[in-house]
Amino acid sequence: MTPQLGRYKIDSGSITFGTRHLFGLAPVRGTFAIRSGTVDVAEPIADSRVEVEIDAGSCHTGNDRRDDSVRSARLLDTDRFPVMTFRANGSLEGTLTVRDVTWPVALTVERTEVGPGSFTVVATTRVDRTEFGVTAYRGLAARHLDVRVEVTCLRS
Repeated sequence: MTPQLGRYKIDSGSITFGTRHLFGLAPVRGTFAIRSGTVDVAEPIADSRVEVEIDAGSCHTGNDRRDDSVRSARLLDTDRFPVMTFRANGSLEGTLTVRDVTWPVALTVERTEVGPGSFTVVATTRVDRTEFGVTAYRGLAARHLDVRVEVTCLRS
């Protein structure tokens, strides 16, 4: 089911990720906060647009020391690059920008719920951190992150 045509603002959402550390032995789960975002639903749906800003410094894994390390210049360098962005067309094939490096990313929609004046989408993807120049801790930190995005959008 497709939402009504028009502009929607991301009202609430979460970005969760899973990866591994300690040479692949230990799982790590974490979150990032969405700063803002819009979805323009168009006809045909392939002409729709998505723009999302993600707070790079909001990384939370439940381990303050690890979170500080992720925010450091060796990894996300959030002092210099405080925002990650995702831009896509209606197929949710778009680009993700991390640390001023932009790379193609395709989201797979797992679930969509459409209501009057709103919709919720759950989508997933796998991100290779090395494509964005985040290369520190090779071997110790996993190369890939499995990402799940859930957003609720309200018609604006």
